[in-house]
Amino acid sequence: MTGTATRYLYLVRHGEATTDESGLSENGRRQADLLGRRLATRPISVMHHGPLPRAAETARLIGEHLDGVAVAASDIAGDYVPYFPHRDELPPDSADNILRFLAQFADEDREHGPVLAHEALAQFTGPVPGDQERHELIVTHNFLIAWLVRHATDAPEWRWLGLNHANAALTVIRYAPGRLSSILVYNDMQHLPTELRWTGFPPELRL
Repeated sequence: MTGTATRYLYLVRHGEATTDESGLSENGRRQADLLGRRLATRPISVMHHGPLPRAAETARLIGEHLDGVAVAASDIAGDYVPYFPHRDELPPDSADNILRFLAQFADEDREHGPVLAHEALAQFTGPVPGDQERHELIVTHNFLIAWLVRHATDAPEWRWLGLNHANAALTVIRYAPGRLSSILVYNDMQHLPTELRWTGFPPELRL
């Protein structure tokens, strides 16, 4: 095996969850099924998902439409804060709000989240070994998608903040040898009917 080949990384936020986050709502199950139907036309060979029920159930429903795809639960694809910035990294006009938001997370989150985030970069980004392109799906949560999009654009580490992703929306990043990483699709919901779009966003941000 020599050289490297293009990786296409498909990023999906889980479907809409129930109020107690013990699984998917009826809308969430419909979202996952419709996304699975869309992805059935893509040559995906592997799917990773976070261990929480809402991500695992979304992955299961998508997987019903993907023949022969290896599925793996992974803490690296889980729900965690990927980076905690210092005040002097942040724009002065938004630093207070950002730091107030991050203050809700425990010391354990501050210790383990960034470790998992760097493992995610090592495992999920960049071209792949060999001469065959890879189409890889991650069913995860808002923060990790934001972290990977941030990385693909070479934005500062703190800039995962402010990037939001709707339930069952699709983002695709291409990592081609010798080329800059590129975001081919971002927060795309064309596979969802109007009534199932923009869940996971506060009402004032829905278009």
